[in-house]
Amino acid sequence: MSIWHERLSGENNLRPNDHRDAYQRDKGRILHSAAFRRLQSKTQILSVGKNDFYRTRLTHSLEVAQIGTGLTAQLRQSKQVLANEALNALLPSDALIESLGLAHDLGHTPFGHGGEVALHYMMRDSGGFEANGQTFRIVTELEPYTKSFGMDLTRRTILGLIKYPRLLDGPTPSNIVENGMYLIKASDWKPTKGIFVDDKESFEWVIKHLTKQDAALLLTLNNNLTQYKSLDASIMELADDIAYGVHDLEDAIVLKNVTKAMWLEQALPVLLKIDNPWSKKYSENLTEMLFSNEHHLRKNAIGALVNHLITNIILIKTNDAFEEPLLKYNATLVDSALALLSVLKKFVFNNVIMATQIQQLEFKGQRMLMSMFDAFKSDPVRLLPNSIKQDWINAEQNKQNPNRILSDHLASMSDQHATRVYQNLFGTT
Repeated sequence: MSIWHERLSGENNLRPNDHRDAYQRDKGRILHSAAFRRLQSKTQILSVGKNDFYRTRLTHSLEVAQIGTGLTAQLRQSKQVLANEALNALLPSDALIESLGLAHDLGHTPFGHGGEVALHYMMRDSGGFEANGQTFRIVTELEPYTKSFGMDLTRRTILGLIKYPRLLDGPTPSNIVENGMYLIKASDWKPTKGIFVDDKESFEWVIKHLTKQDAALLLTLNNNLTQYKSLDASIMELADDIAYGVHDLEDAIVLKNVTKAMWLEQALPVLLKIDNPWSKKYSENLTEMLFSNEHHLRKNAIGALVNHLITNIILIKTNDAFEEPLLKYNATLVDSALALLSVLKKFVFNNVIMATQIQQLEFKGQRMLMSMFDAFKSDPVRLLPNSIKQDWINAEQNKQNPNRILSDHLASMSDQHATRVYQNLFGTT
């Protein structure tokens, strides 16, 4: 068996007459998990109104999975890969890249990044909190497909979910003191990205077959930022960025969070300046189609953007010092396509993510989660649900960071569930 097909439990548990490969089985475990189903009630971007059009974390994850297979298919047909059998064999299967797309957001909190900030602050002396680290924790421990190993996915799939290969120590900003009303500045508590120290053993299992040199290089930091990830993780990250930049733009247009005037003022001039012949040629036509009242014209423009980005994927070498090919090669877009994607992402971020109404909703959710964390911590045996209560008792007795049990519980909630629990505890939102 390949080391990349090994599972954390050390077992395979093949069922009779099951002809699926290891990554198809991984995909099934993710798709049928409770953690994945909960994404249907976590919105991709908090909505200021009621509308059944907007994307949830679940529909976003489905789109990332689909874009990921498109990127991989494009690589397989590229001259670069067709001329190199070893590179072709290295590329992930559709089932593997779909697994990464489906699972990449499992660790996201309710209430968007406000929820992440809240839990990171409340866990400031207990290892911190970060959504990517929580995803790792879900697939390796929390999801009850197995008793102790989470979904028990293959080593390669888990490595593909690690966008930031480092262990976190959860440092506390020295200049911030909480004032008793949970009034903290979100930018002061933006989490460092990585794996929780609580999950060190699982992380070490993932990378244990790497050479000492490869492991050390993978963990390299520059300005406190990770530098490397696996090939599979790089494809998944590109798919995530494309879905965010293009499909979240579509949501913003339909929900009228952005207008044509805003696009003409902020995005179009930049698109005409960047070194991308395609965007220069089609930007004005795309503008008319994106903001058209005709649904099919807007969809055509969205499809054109996605196609342009997908068809400009390439493989690059990350560092010749890597011995493991999965680490030596990453996927990226050519510079002109990266420039276009950057314009789209910046436009969405500035006008949607950072919009006052959206930030107020995130702040509201942030404060709710902080209040619930303190409530549960004040009297966990009394207030926690029975299943979580026993986990907390076990962690307390075994000196295993019981606060992590509280953050696990709160992070798993959907927006609606968190709101209901808050109302049960405090009577109002």
